[in-house]
Amino acid sequence: MSHDPINHDLERGLQNRRQILGDVWVDRSLANANSFNAEFQNLITRFAWHEIWGRPGLEKKTRRIIVLSTTMAMGRWEEFELHVRAALLGGEDTRLTPDELKEVLIQAAIYAGVPAANTGFTHALQILREIGAQIGYDMAPLSPKATCHPGVGHTGVTVSAPRLSYSVRAPKGCKVARHTVVLSHALGCDQSMWDGLANSLANDAAMPCRVISYDQRGHGGSDAPPGSYTMAELADDAARLLRELDSGPVIWIGLSMGGMVGQELALRHPALVAALVVANTTSSYPEAARAAWRERISTVQAQGVEAIADAVMARYFHDAFRAAHPATIERYRQRLVTTDVTGYLGCCAAVGGVDTTERLAQIAAPTLVIAGELDMGAPVAMSHTLADAIPGAQLIVLAQASHLSAIEQPAAFAGAITQFLAQL
Repeated sequence: MSHDPINHDLERGLQNRRQILGDVWVDRSLANANSFNAEFQNLITRFAWHEIWGRPGLEKKTRRIIVLSTTMAMGRWEEFELHVRAALLGGEDTRLTPDELKEVLIQAAIYAGVPAANTGFTHALQILREIGAQIGYDMAPLSPKATCHPGVGHTGVTVSAPRLSYSVRAPKGCKVARHTVVLSHALGCDQSMWDGLANSLANDAAMPCRVISYDQRGHGGSDAPPGSYTMAELADDAARLLRELDSGPVIWIGLSMGGMVGQELALRHPALVAALVVANTTSSYPEAARAAWRERISTVQAQGVEAIADAVMARYFHDAFRAAHPATIERYRQRLVTTDVTGYLGCCAAVGGVDTTERLAQIAAPTLVIAGELDMGAPVAMSHTLADAIPGAQLIVLAQASHLSAIEQPAAFAGAITQFLAQL
């Protein structure tokens, strides 16, 4: 039997070590090895760099994050600095951006303690000052008062009345937004229904967007003026918001009531709408459905929103989804029953009276219509009416989706949006 002179565990470990820490560091460590520490170098190369880093169960970038968190928690700052520097300068599959490194340090502050994170930031900042230009990262001055939770964005309310509550998410890392997107929610919901899509669009690597979401009047943190509302008033609300935010032309994404507002906005304020996405919505209701809306208004006036809550959930989500996601259903039911009654009734009047069918041909913006295969609130036929009447409109029907398709099928909904944006 021949003897293989190569220690493969050692060689595999060295390969991983070079990939993670870089040739310069490894070459210096090997050059400094001597009769006292050579066996230790052999040991850690085989066991740390092959036995652990060589395991395929986690991506090397994930293992890098674990090491950073652990060394920070234990106060092993020499090792921490080594991996910070290597993370910022590493190869494509192991590199962390400064923003990703920041997230590691912020999360570790909760689990390892604020003092550890404070020291970690100090070490990381020193390294960034040294190599920032090399990696194209400029640490511009920024007041803590000017920051926000990136998963929520900067929040505010309009100056003009009725006041509308809104949030604005900007692309991370000072990237230039390719589009400004507005997300408009369904009746009885609020802007939080869009959190997943909003964060995805704002942080899309290839197509980062400035994302505005807001609460319709009568919903969430927005004012609820008395009386019945019209769809024209809701569209004018949106126009006020966009002008206050100096948004320029936007890509409007609206679901159900939000889609109705988008149609009216594109007709009344065409200069504000660069493109339009209307999902699970309609341009008008037949008389039987209008009568049902009047009956809903009467029921809520007499008994409150609680009286219709279960029926609304049954229309918003199909049976299988409700059975599989009871916590989600409870969340949306709670949002519905806590919606201001005056505002809910006002918006019911606007939704029940929607009527843009005869004017759809006047919409000039590129348009995507999204329907839910199982939608009882806005059946697919209503989406066909929209797609057939709006010049050049595209239609996508999402499988296994009911009325709140963006919640039931978030990946498919986001995929349809991303594909549409890529065409603009």
